[in-house]
Amino acid sequence: MQIFYYCPGLVMVGMRPTDLPPTATVKFFGAGMAACVADLATFPLDTAKVRLQIQGEAQFAEGASGMRYRGVFGTITTMVRTEGPRSLYNGLVAGLQRQMSFASVRIGLYDSMKQFYTRGSENAGIVSRLMAGCTTGAMAVAFAQPTDVVKVRFQAQVRVADGVKRYNGTMDAYRTIARNEGVRGLWKGCLPNITRNAIVNCAELVTYDIIKELILKHDLMTDNLPCHFTAAFGAGFCTTIVASPVDVVKTRFMNSSPGQYSSAINCAVTMLTKEGPTAFYKGFMPSFLRLGSWNIVMFVSYEQIKRAMMRTQLSWESPV
Repeated sequence: MQIFYYCPGLVMVGMRPTDLPPTATVKFFGAGMAACVADLATFPLDTAKVRLQIQGEAQFAEGASGMRYRGVFGTITTMVRTEGPRSLYNGLVAGLQRQMSFASVRIGLYDSMKQFYTRGSENAGIVSRLMAGCTTGAMAVAFAQPTDVVKVRFQAQVRVADGVKRYNGTMDAYRTIARNEGVRGLWKGCLPNITRNAIVNCAELVTYDIIKELILKHDLMTDNLPCHFTAAFGAGFCTTIVASPVDVVKTRFMNSSPGQYSSAINCAVTMLTKEGPTAFYKGFMPSFLRLGSWNIVMFVSYEQIKRAMMRTQLSWESPV
């Protein structure tokens, strides 16, 4: 027996309300909310990653004493001991601002952009997916770059003995950077960040998209939590391998003082000549732990938030 569900302007045969595809608005806001949940859960790992990535700079600037951090959990332990537990969440406000503006665009608009490149076709090839990932990744960076700069600056900020801080708060950071470095300072590292996020977006979203599609196609799992978990884990691992070199350069360049590097390419060359090729994979383990766990929390939350928002939307639209 077929079941009919009524919704204004739409009749569904044999479908449950939760089977309805989410709208672009649901995807946009759902992606931002899910990314904020993921950031809250994994922010200490991201902070540890940033500290490890900039450690080479500190070593050459301060001598041997600059090597303060060793390993993911060693970095976290050192920060808690010397700066207090709150230091692990330096830049959290800017991080959440970044995710609400950044993830909403790069993740929430991915399906819409994919349909744009396939001209509405449901059968998207790898090229269309890659183009969609690059496009939304670049759009997100151009829009949300200031929040990323402030987040990195806060995470790299070390509390010194006399209590002096580089910035006293999130809004103070925006003002100080704009005043001392010009408005362009808020978009510092925009080019390497666009490069990094085009790569990350492609690796992350396209990998998740393909893994999930293959799992469902071969009936290995149903479209539920284990499927989302598996696809997200695979996406996080692939993304870390591909994006780590660009991520390190981006972090170094965005955190650098004025005049330290003439460009992102100069930053990369300096790293290569002074620290060797392995410098591009500094902080790899926290990057993987962070990206892997971030992807799992984000994609699982995203799938659930989308369904919850669609149920809520349908309950509002359904007749009493």
